Amino acid sequence: MPAKRTRKNSGDGMHAILMRAAGGPEVLEPGEIPRPAIERPGQILVALRAAGVNPVDTKLRSRGTFFPDRMPAVLGCDGAGVVEAVGERVQRFRPGDEVYFCSGGIGGHPGNYAEYAVVDETAAALKPASVDFTAAAAVPLVAITAWESLYDRGRLQAGQRTLIHAGAGGVGHVAIQLARLRDAWVCTTVSARKTDFVLGLGAHEAIPYKDRDFVEAVLSWSGGEGADLVLDTVGGETFERSFRAARFYGDLVTLLQPGPGVDWNEARIRNLRISLELMLTPLLHELPQARQHHGEILEECARLIDEGRLHVHVSETFPLEQAAAAHRRIEAGGVTGKLVLTIP
Repeated sequence: MPAKRTRKNSGDGMHAILMRAAGGPEVLEPGEIPRPAIERPGQILVALRAAGVNPVDTKLRSRGTFFPDRMPAVLGCDGAGVVEAVGERVQRFRPGDEVYFCSGGIGGHPGNYAEYAVVDETAAALKPASVDFTAAAAVPLVAITAWESLYDRGRLQAGQRTLIHAGAGGVGHVAIQLARLRDAWVCTTVSARKTDFVLGLGAHEAIPYKDRDFVEAVLSWSGGEGADLVLDTVGGETFERSFRAARFYGDLVTLLQPGPGVDWNEARIRNLRISLELMLTPLLHELPQARQHHGEILEECARLIDEGRLHVHVSETFPLEQAAAAHRRIEAGGVTGKLVLTIP
């Protein structure tokens, strides 16, 4: 069992990064709030060691959370840490277990920019034994998103051709690896300086989108047929242009909400199957079976990580108190892989 750390905030309080109003990164301020307590028999209390930072965190901070009446909010969906206590019906974990999960952080249930979190046991999984808490905290949201997009929504099969947009990003770099694990052929859009990174992950073709039209590149790569499955992690114009990069009767999965001005004619002519992926839905609507599915995905990802078949790249870490700096870094663009907050 890991040695129990002594934190300077003892008793019923804990240190956290608080969002008291929507706005720029400066609205994220260190503060003290009550330490969460187990309220249901199937919950676990986790002493957090790291929290992943995702683009959705910056959007919730700037636009407002899904629950604007519940302020201050603690952001951060991704967490990793040590189980400190368990509810009376918890069967899968015990105190001292090292776990990781995607839970809270969207404005209702408190997130993981804090020292402690309470999590439903079904949504958590044992941390991959081969990586530290920092690496583990980078995994959940991007891995679940990529898994659901490719396997659940896109129904990816061996031998299919896949276009993954922004392959060096958080979701994109995991999606490349998951697609290869299904023996799919993978091409990806990327900035020219990140070509070696995505090829090293297993992509067969890297398209420098600033220098080359990705539609023409995909058609050339696929012998004029287009990709069987397109994963759009960018949205906007990229989403609409991707219609022509997909084969007739193909799949297009997008992580973004299509805008009101989208011309759907090309998608209709090609009989594309359009799927929307928002992995936060089970959190937003408290869907227990879907939460359990997330936990099962994390169990499988832990196995793949420990076998050396899946890797989540952490490009930078920040101490918890510098959460605002991490948000500024994401909003500046160009992040490779993930950012993580470390929690002493």
